[in-house]
Amino acid sequence: MSPDTAIYLDHAASAPLRAEARDAILPFLEGRFGNPSSIHRFGREARAALEDARARLARVIGATPAEVVFTRAGTEADNLAILGRAREAPGLPVAVSAVEHKAVLASARAATDDFDGELYLLDVDEHGVVCMETVDAALSGSPAVLSVMWANNEVGALQPVAEIGARCRAAGVAFHSDAVQALGKVPVRVDEVAADLVAFSAHKVGGPKGVGALYVRRGTRLHPRLFGGGQERGMRPGTEDVAGAAGFAAAAEAAEAERETAMARIGALRDRLEAGLREAVPGVVVNAAGAPRLPTISNLSVPGADPEALLMGLDLEGIAVSSGSACTSGAVDPSHVLTAMGVPAELAGPSIRFSLGWTTTEAEIARVLEVFPRVAGRVR
Repeated sequence: MSPDTAIYLDHAASAPLRAEARDAILPFLEGRFGNPSSIHRFGREARAALEDARARLARVIGATPAEVVFTRAGTEADNLAILGRAREAPGLPVAVSAVEHKAVLASARAATDDFDGELYLLDVDEHGVVCMETVDAALSGSPAVLSVMWANNEVGALQPVAEIGARCRAAGVAFHSDAVQALGKVPVRVDEVAADLVAFSAHKVGGPKGVGALYVRRGTRLHPRLFGGGQERGMRPGTEDVAGAAGFAAAAEAAEAERETAMARIGALRDRLEAGLREAVPGVVVNAAGAPRLPTISNLSVPGADPEALLMGLDLEGIAVSSGSACTSGAVDPSHVLTAMGVPAELAGPSIRFSLGWTTTEAEIARVLEVFPRVAGRVR
């Protein structure tokens, strides 16, 4: 089946490029090619475009332009936040939730290995929401940074970031949140949440791949991970991707402008999908159903099904979904997110993630409800 006719339900892995982002990118792939660090007119033009993109993204998230650092990915933004804070306070613990993206978990482990600190893993409940008592316990150890994601990339669970941020602020601990999945889907305003470091990624909101950003609250001390020129206030040296930054800003603005109406529509489609599959497929379980969730993500366990065979069967029918984070595709072990939630192996293993987006239609959901029970029955 042609990609043009296939049903794409893996927006959490990467969203289609928005027209607004494409239009913003194209001029910098053609005539406007200057280096933003050059002082001649070509460089000044590129610098002006870069700073315009920074200011536009800052407005979307409620920051000042000086607090936005462009990176090459959301993963790099997470690494800069965790390792950069750990380097500022070597020997102190690092605290992260057990359901974080691997970019946070791996950088936290690297930070504690490199700087002789202790790693605190914050527990979550059966719905994937961080237990506040573990946050308080971790804060008592004065960690260099505490990290809890805004919204989970596998099950969609929303975390109480405002409450966690307030507790971190009261304890004098830097709070980092990975908001890669949340931007454009729920309100993400750093002027309303006491977060010191927040990571973003362009391609999750319809921008280009390979561009991210880290919000760094004014006054937050952060040690750089890369060294070279003084770009991005010395926090991320290297020639900036002007085209990527312009596309990121345009996509973020478009996603935020339509967020309320788009998410109401998509949430209704997600609910229809879950209700239909629960009725048609005996034993199917919706993971994190009891938590406040992103309206775009549905993580299902199909007992007795081979997850790889299920994914391939759906793909052959022209339906693209995933088994969780795209960064861990091919992994044999059950999802670390579902395991942390206490989901038994017989359910955590045969799980798949539907992630809807602004291109998802009612007809596509109807097609999934027609095809999925047949494929699931075949691979059980």
